[in-house]
Amino acid sequence: MDKFEINKDIIQLNQLVKAMGWCESGSMANSLIDEGYVKVNGTVEFRRRNKLGKGTIVEFEGNKVELV
Repeated sequence: MDKFEINKDIIQLNQLVKAMGWCESGSMANSLIDEGYVKVNGTVEFRRRNKLGKGTIVEFEGNKVELV
C-alpha cells in the first residue's frame, strides 16, 4: 500500500485521485468517482469533494493509498 502525505488537515477526494496520477484531469477524476470506481475505507464513494483526513484508505483499480 502506498502512502500519501497531506500538508493540511484534509484533501478532497477528487484532488487526491488526480494527485495520485490515477487520471489525467480533474474532470476525469470526477467521472471516475461518479461511476463508482473509487472506494474510501472499503466503501464506494460518490461524493467528489468528500473531505479525507489522515488514516483514510482510498482504493482505485487495485491501487491503495493511505493518507498520512
